[in-house]
Parts: sequence; structure tokens; C-alpha cells
Amino acid sequence: MTTDLREHLQTTLGSAYTLERELGGGGMSRVFVATETALGRRVVVKVLPPDLSGAVSAERFRREVQLAASLRHPHVVPVFSAGEAGGLLYYTMPFVAGESLRERLQREGELPVADTMRVLHEVADALAHAHRRGVVHRDLKPENILLEEGHAAVADLGIAKALRAATEGTDGGESGPLTGTGLSLGTPGYMAPEQAAGDAVDHRADLYALGVVAYEMLAGEPPFRRYSAQALLAAHMADAPEPVSKRRPSVPPALAALVMRCLAKRPADRPQSAHEVLRALDAVPTPGGGTHESLPGTPPGNVGRSHRRRWPALAAAAVLAALGVGGYALWRGSAASGAQGEAGATRGGADAAPSPVAIRTVAVLPFVNTGGTASDDYFSDGLTDELAHALARLPGLRLAGRTSSYAFKGKAVAAQEIG
Repeated sequence: MTTDLREHLQTTLGSAYTLERELGGGGMSRVFVATETALGRRVVVKVLPPDLSGAVSAERFRREVQLAASLRHPHVVPVFSAGEAGGLLYYTMPFVAGESLRERLQREGELPVADTMRVLHEVADALAHAHRRGVVHRDLKPENILLEEGHAAVADLGIAKALRAATEGTDGGESGPLTGTGLSLGTPGYMAPEQAAGDAVDHRADLYALGVVAYEMLAGEPPFRRYSAQALLAAHMADAPEPVSKRRPSVPPALAALVMRCLAKRPADRPQSAHEVLRALDAVPTPGGGTHESLPGTPPGNVGRSHRRRWPALAAAAVLAALGVGGYALWRGSAASGAQGEAGATRGGADAAPSPVAIRTVAVLPFVNTGGTASDDYFSDGLTDELAHALARLPGLRLAGRTSSYAFKGKAVAAQEIG
């Protein structure tokens, strides 16, 4: 790709977008920040290289990207649009200031266990959403996990599937015209053994990549380091990784066991779904006694690509404010009851009130979307998650796991039964 790509792309896109600058770290694509003229919003335009664009049917690519664009989840960076510009394929995504997990790992190395679990939970939640809809990432890595305001979101979900489906003559495996371009859908350091071998893959390849990412967050480096891509792929296919607990003995045994299960060579030996990973994470005790702890706010980086909106946090703050008023009223009521109890005791206990019971565990059930538009469900889910994350920060309060709480979504169950 030549240095005048920006001018070429701007000329082709016309007045629909105004390109501002190019971002680094785009992997095989070139990434530009732009303003979408019609809506006045900042977006990211990702342009695929010419060899890949030439091997893919542009029309089929646009059709296939529609599936990726249909993904609506708080931890998925959505795809806005896809098209062709002067023979080059591109797609657009939202732009919000933040940084990638790769940037944080380069800055800090090992991450705290609580932070690691939080990222893993949110990424696994995004994968579960995508896998239910038949979308496999195929290139999950720290560069595609974006951190903004302490939350993680997965980028480029569905793009690999769209590319492969839009390549004529694909046989379902990793061979075919796309491979003939010399490009590979995936990154050697995060490829599952079956993907590295060129065999057909399913959603369990994403769980292997998630295990590699988890290993890197906990140990400060991936399970394998080799001098060439071929040697790295061979290691993933044949070599046994050193247990992460040996690299970092402080990792909780249950978490270490889950990471190593994800790294199993045979897909059948790994967790069989992202939901299974979520359940396993919910069972791991975290520092501070809660189920999940919040990531500290990520400092602004030079790459901002998360789709998370700020309104759920504001809405959650409003709900928390209301809860705070209610909690204060309950506290005052409890204090008054306690005072009455003491006074009653001095009078022989005739007016004694029962002692207040301290609440130690809460569950945040999914908010209900009363608007009637199913495509807006991700707003109510986002509010639910923001409120849960805010409550998880309270010391001494245990939050029921998200998987358990979301099991009641859309069900009319009495609160006593839920409890």
C-alpha cells in the first residue's frame, strides 16, 4: 500500500467522510480516524490491503458484514458499515478515546488478578454473544481487546467470517483463495492448533486464543516465544506450555486451571462454550471477596476505538443515587428501630423492635426493555452491567455472578425464588 493511500481513500469516499489522521497498530489493515459527515460522529475506517481486497468479492463482503453489524452487546465494538473505495475494501467502526490491551501490557507487563478476571469475563461475555449468532472471531488478541473507562470491548468480531465467506471457493477449512494471497486470518501467537494446521475451526478456537491472552495477562508474556511465525505455529500445535501457576504462583488455582484448559491442544479438552468459561470465572474467588472487581480507569492512549457509551454510566449513577437515598432511609429506619429497641429494653422490652439485618450479597437482575424494540436490548443490558460494576466496588458487598443473574432474563420469577 502506497503512502498516498490517504489521499486516494479520501477522494474515493468523497464528502461522506473527512479523514483526520492514521492510527498505528492496525495489523494487516490501515486504520484512519475520520468524521462521518452526515451524523457528525468520529469513526475509524479500516482499509484492507490490495492483495486481500482482490481475493474477496466486494458485494459478498458487504452482505456478510451485515451479520457482524447486527451484533449488539456492551462488550462488542460494533461495525457501522462496509464498502469499496477504488478497489480497496473498508469498514467503519466507532471511535472513543481509550487504549488496547496490548498497550497496557506493554506498559505494565503482568496485570493484577482482579483486573485480569474482569477483562476475561467481559471478553468471554462478548464471545458468548457472538458464538450464539454463529460468529467466530478467529483473530482474538490483545490488539483487538480495547479498554476504555475500565471496561473491555472486543473489536473486529465477524470480520474474519465475512472475509472467508466472501472468498469464492472456500471449503470450510483454512485453505482456499484467501490463503493463496499469502495472508492468513489469524495471528500466529494466538492461533489454536487446529487453526495453525489449516483445519476447519469452530468457536473453541476463540477460547484457545482467550487462554493465550489470559496467560499473557497473568504471566506478563505469552506461553510460547519463537523467532519465526512457522516455529510459533509449530509450538502451538505440539509443545506443552509451562503451567501459568509456575510463572506466577499467586494466581488462584481455579483460575490457573481454567487458563490451562483453554490452552488444551484438542478442542474437546477445552471448555466447550464461552458460557462455560463465564461459569468457571464466576466460581473463582477474587481479591476483596467480590465476584468481580473493577479495572482502574485506563489512562488516555493514542488509540481510542471502544464503542462503549457514557450514558449507561450516567444512568447507573442516577440509579445508584436513588439507591443511596433509599439506603440512607433504610439506615435511618434501622437506627430508629435500634433506638426504640434500646428504649423499650429500659421499659421492660414492651416496645422492642427486631434488630436490623445487614445485607451482604446482592444480585442485579437484567433491566427490562419496555420500548418494544429488540435491537435496543443492549441499552438495558449495558445499564444492568454498569450498575453491577458500580455495586461491585462497595467494600464488604458480594455481587452474584452475571451468569446467574442473567439466567432470569425475560422470566417472570418471584423475588423470593430468585433469592
